[in-house]
Amino acid sequence: MHPPADAPADAPAAAASLRSQAQAIWLESDPAIKAQQARALWADAGMLPLHPAQAIGTGLPPAQSPGRPLRPRLVPPKDVPSRTPFTTEGRAALLHAITHIELNAIDLALDAVWRFDDMPPAFYADWLRVASEEALHFGLLRAHLQGIGYDYGDFDAHDGLWLMTQRTAGDVLARMALVPRTLEARGLDATPPLQAKFKRAGDDRAVEILGIILRDEIGHVAIGNRWYRWLCEQQGLDALAHYAVLAERYGAPRLRPPFNLEARRAAGFTGDELALLA
Repeated sequence: MHPPADAPADAPAAAASLRSQAQAIWLESDPAIKAQQARALWADAGMLPLHPAQAIGTGLPPAQSPGRPLRPRLVPPKDVPSRTPFTTEGRAALLHAITHIELNAIDLALDAVWRFDDMPPAFYADWLRVASEEALHFGLLRAHLQGIGYDYGDFDAHDGLWLMTQRTAGDVLARMALVPRTLEARGLDATPPLQAKFKRAGDDRAVEILGIILRDEIGHVAIGNRWYRWLCEQQGLDALAHYAVLAERYGAPRLRPPFNLEARRAAGFTGDELALLA
């Protein structure tokens, strides 16, 4: 893993750490470089100290956003038109929307790595692995998008996924509850219907990529579940009851069916949690 291109030439090598490098990649605005560096950081993780010499968890204000490219243009969710996979442009727009989600997911995972202090080393390793896998997903989707004559940035997108990340920037327990095991878990529900749409449109490659994403996302949501329950145990909280408190406090979206109960069960949701979805 090389230092960021804008690092001073005389910057001491000892200043690099896994968490400071995660922050630098989070701030990178070029999507291709961000994805490449996220993969490289995971590969090099064993060669870097975990923490920087000075903690960086409070170094940025909670509302600051990660590095973003000039395109796509970010608009309110209501201004992003509905998409159909049954025309080439509509299929590209739908693929673009999923590609945008995966780029955001890289930043979500990197944010967990650099922002939250005083967590066990396994927490940072888990989220760095997630960042690497989300970078893989982004690359697969972007390559497929390019293969049908489009590219990331060609369509408008929205920033809805990032809003909850900003709201929970000061509370790792809320972050684990409301981003991986709420917002990202919705991807477990949404992926099979999306696969069916692309299958009807004759796009077998999109179906295959979404299968890879679904497989990996089960693991990502399981990581969120594991760390949410660990934090609840540390704080003497009932995980089931406290989720409702956090959902109301931070304005989490109300979950609506259909639910992929098999995938949610594989991701570690308990029988009581699945029963509440009904």
